[in-house]
Amino acid sequence: QVQLVESGGGLVQAGDSLRLSCAASGLTLSTYAMGWFRQAPGKEREFVAHITSSRGTTFYRDSVKGRFTVSRDNAKNTVYLQMNNLKPEDTAVYYCACGQVPQDWRQTRPTAYDYWGQGTQVTVSS
Repeated sequence: QVQLVESGGGLVQAGDSLRLSCAASGLTLSTYAMGWFRQAPGKEREFVAHITSSRGTTFYRDSVKGRFTVSRDNAKNTVYLQMNNLKPEDTAVYYCACGQVPQDWRQTRPTAYDYWGQGTQVTVSS
């Protein structure tokens, strides 16, 4: 049974940092592309970051470039999202997802991913 479990969320102030983790079981994470998405109340789920399975090439939405870093530790079957200089508009539930996602426009689409975690809340106060 495949499971993705996110952790590391919390309540922080603007300018603070958090590191989210996504631990996988039931699959070998190194063979999957990974994505991070977020969903704020009343809004659609939106793409945040992506890392490919092989070379670890990364891709980010514009609003988090330079502040967020996605990385993977295949030995630990875990993917991370380091979030620095957090802003109130980053407040959302953050989800990790994995799938056999091509390195093109589809990596930003939730439908391209096969497995999802349950989400972790990130709240940034001003």
